[in-house]
Amino acid sequence: MQDLTESIIFGFKEILNYHTMKMVFLIGVTVTLLWSAIGFFVWDALIGISSSLIDLVPFSMIRSNSAWMLASLLWLALVIITAALILIFFGNMILEKVSKEKYSSFSLGIVFLSAAFWAIIGFFNSGLLHQKLLQLLNWLPFQTVEATMSYLLGFYFVYSGIIVTMLFVTSFFSEHLLTKVSEKHFPYDALLEENEFETSRNRVVDIAIYTVISLLAFPLLFIPVLNFIVQIALWVWLIKDTFVEDSSALLVTEAKSEALAEYKRGFFIISSVTALFNFLPLFNIFGPFFGEITMFYYIKQIKSKL
Repeated sequence: MQDLTESIIFGFKEILNYHTMKMVFLIGVTVTLLWSAIGFFVWDALIGISSSLIDLVPFSMIRSNSAWMLASLLWLALVIITAALILIFFGNMILEKVSKEKYSSFSLGIVFLSAAFWAIIGFFNSGLLHQKLLQLLNWLPFQTVEATMSYLLGFYFVYSGIIVTMLFVTSFFSEHLLTKVSEKHFPYDALLEENEFETSRNRVVDIAIYTVISLLAFPLLFIPVLNFIVQIALWVWLIKDTFVEDSSALLVTEAKSEALAEYKRGFFIISSVTALFNFLPLFNIFGPFFGEITMFYYIKQIKSKL
């Protein structure tokens, strides 16, 4: 457990490193702009697909799920507004106490605390909030609720594309990223030669499986609570499979790789923490980097026990 705790702390510290953050924003902004452009050009098609799928679902499920999605958007808006107000009114004061290199890290910390604060408020008032939003949706015509749900699903498709692409691109550059981390913290430890063809093939296969399962499980996204469980389970599986493969290729010989199965609980916890990044826009671009670095450090810690 100590190895796991140290690895998670190491991962958080390393993604807040100034040089790591530059890489995060470079890849994150590029991927986000790419999917924003794709969404812009195929938006009508996405709305058409969403409407067709919604027609197959009972109205009561649509209304209930719309209420939960609206609650999520309300939480997101409150998080952004709260963090923005703090930075607007106290930004200069913070900058006097914190160096420019650490200001970005401090800003993300404020967003995180804001998200945690409103998540706690929402958790203890979820029943009342859901009831009020259902009342609001009951007053609206079915066509309006259906259109709202279609637009929300359209954003969900684009956001899912951003998350999966970020994971794939981060994995593709994992050797460069993890080599830099190793040179900085473990300069005397040599890494293994990665079989890039084999690793890339596994990445593509994992994403193909994730896509197929996501399509088959799509109707479950209209069932409150179950939709959260299904979505996070898919993310955890994809993260675990991809990042364990990336790190073990650089640290563990093929003969010892099967012994990693004994530590699947640790891999599951790291992947779960990484998946939680996906529930907050902006934070989601840090998730894959946190997962890669944390998994690398964890496998490095347990390597001597294999």
